[in-house]
Amino acid sequence: MSPTIPPLAGKLEGLRSSAIRDLLKLTSRADIVSLAGGLPDAELMPRERLATAADAALSHNGCLQYTESTGWTPLREVLAHRESAGLGRSVRLAEVFVTHGSQQALSLLAEVLLDPGALVVVEDPAYVGALQVFRAAGARIAAVPLDGEGMRTEAITALIARGERPAVVHTVSNFHNPGGVTMSPRRRMELARLAEQHGFWVIEDDPYGELWFDSPAPAPVASYSSNVIRLSSASKILSPSLRVGWMVAPEPVCRAVELLKQGADLCGSALTQQITADLLADTTWLAGHVDHVRAVYGERAKALVHATRTRFADRVRCGDAAGGMFVWADFTDGTDTDRLLPRALESGVAYVPGSAFAVDGGYRNSMRMCFTTSDAATLELAIDRLADAVG
Repeated sequence: MSPTIPPLAGKLEGLRSSAIRDLLKLTSRADIVSLAGGLPDAELMPRERLATAADAALSHNGCLQYTESTGWTPLREVLAHRESAGLGRSVRLAEVFVTHGSQQALSLLAEVLLDPGALVVVEDPAYVGALQVFRAAGARIAAVPLDGEGMRTEAITALIARGERPAVVHTVSNFHNPGGVTMSPRRRMELARLAEQHGFWVIEDDPYGELWFDSPAPAPVASYSSNVIRLSSASKILSPSLRVGWMVAPEPVCRAVELLKQGADLCGSALTQQITADLLADTTWLAGHVDHVRAVYGERAKALVHATRTRFADRVRCGDAAGGMFVWADFTDGTDTDRLLPRALESGVAYVPGSAFAVDGGYRNSMRMCFTTSDAATLELAIDRLADAVG
């Protein structure tokens, strides 16, 4: 008699794996130039400086022990200073919470802020990691479109006028993943005003804000309202393997997140948090390091956009990349990027079809391309291969 396998939780029925993570399994071959991943370039990560910081941390036993659930206090002090400068106000230590990457902060916030059936507003196309989190929380998801100024806040106003009451609005405000656009100052102020007027939370997800190429990103949405919870990360400027993200939020939110984190993993790594604090506190070194990363990524972004426009002309429309890691492109001739992908892989190039970021379908003629992990010549080769696949 075969055993009866116990069921899994019903909430898993509505979840699906990240198409991007699944695609990465197919693009590990050396003969494929991958524009699909959302990875920073490991060659630009400061290995020697990380090693020096690791040696310093390992010179005593404190880094080998459990640390506070809220994060190692000296790291939180460094982060409070950095965030105070960015937000234009004094950020108290009690408002800073360190997480295992900013994705964990998003996951814990979904549990703290959302009851099943609560309404969450996201951008469309949307950050896939946010969709996974909000679907797991049992939220209803409403999508509002992007344009060149970022999230169209008038669509939120229209949604509220129809009687909907958002619990949370999620935005990747700077150099959007996947759309590449940055929310304008006007819309940042409007989103903050709506949050205060109608009593909802805004989660401002900002892992890319320091990766600007020509001019810094505008003041954060969080600088306009205490209804805004700000997330950021060391992954894109230092290394993803540190797994250090952070949240700036009102103290009651931080205390609620602390209760849930204690049940999830007790605390983060004292070792990687001490390493991160060392690097972030070394402001002169950090400024030079980030400037170098910006310069390299900026040249690569220009190379990818130029190659795309040169090879495809008016068949593909893509914006200039002002920062971040991605270029969003639309085929204007009806090319279906889902159907194109197998031919592209055969030609030796990969991208992420736009449909992977659609909330309720769509973007079948779009694709996201990442420019961070290849030099200009390789990016040009990738676009040549893509053009061969399109035919």
